Amino acid sequence: MTNHPDRAARSGVLAGASFVAGMAAGVGRADAPYPRPGSDPDTIRKFFRGNPGPARTSAAGQLVSAAALARFTASVAALAGRSGRGSGGLRAAAVAGGALAAASLATSGALTAGLTGERAERDETAVALHRRAFLAGGVAHGVGFGLLVGALGLAGLRTGELPRPLALAGIASGAAGLLSPLYLLAKPAAWFIPAGRFSGLLVSGIAGDRLARR
Repeated sequence: MTNHPDRAARSGVLAGASFVAGMAAGVGRADAPYPRPGSDPDTIRKFFRGNPGPARTSAAGQLVSAAALARFTASVAALAGRSGRGSGGLRAAAVAGGALAAASLATSGALTAGLTGERAERDETAVALHRRAFLAGGVAHGVGFGLLVGALGLAGLRTGELPRPLALAGIASGAAGLLSPLYLLAKPAAWFIPAGRFSGLLVSGIAGDRLARR
C-alpha cells in the first residue's frame, strides 16, 4: 500500500456533485416533467424547448461530470496498477470503462443541449435526439461507468487502500451498471440504470476523497 495521496482523485467527488447538481437544477426549475424514454414529440419539446435554461443547466452538469470522470479514470487506473497479479487487465478495464463513461456522458450532454434548439421543432428529430441522449447517457454510460466502478472496487479490495465494505459496494454497483443494456430487452430492467449510476457516483466520491487524503 502506498502512502502518497492522489489529490486528483477528488475528481470522483466532482463527477458526482456536478451531475447531481445539474440534474437537480434542471428538473427543479422546469415547469414540465422530464420526458421518459419513448415520449412523444410534444412532451419532449414541452420540457426542452419550453425550458431551455434548465435543460442547458442539466447538459452542463453532464459535461462537467464527464470531464471529471475522465480525470478520475486515471486515479482508478493507477490504483488498479498497484493491485498485484492481474493488475494489467484490471487497469485496462478501468481505462476502457472510464473512456466509455466519459465519452457517452459528454455525448448525452451535447444531445441534451441540442434538444433546446430549433432542430427539435421537427418531430422526427426531437424523438431521435431524445432517444440517442438516453442511449448514450443511460445505457452506454451505465456499461462504461459500471466497468470503471467495478474496477475501482476490485482494485481497492486487492490493495487494501479502500475499506472492504466500500470496495464491495463498488463491485455491486459496477455489476448493476453492466446490466443496464437489459433495458433494451425488458423495460423493468431500466432500474439498473439509476441504481448503477447513483450508487457508483456515491462510491466514486467517497473513494476519491479517501485516496486524496491517504
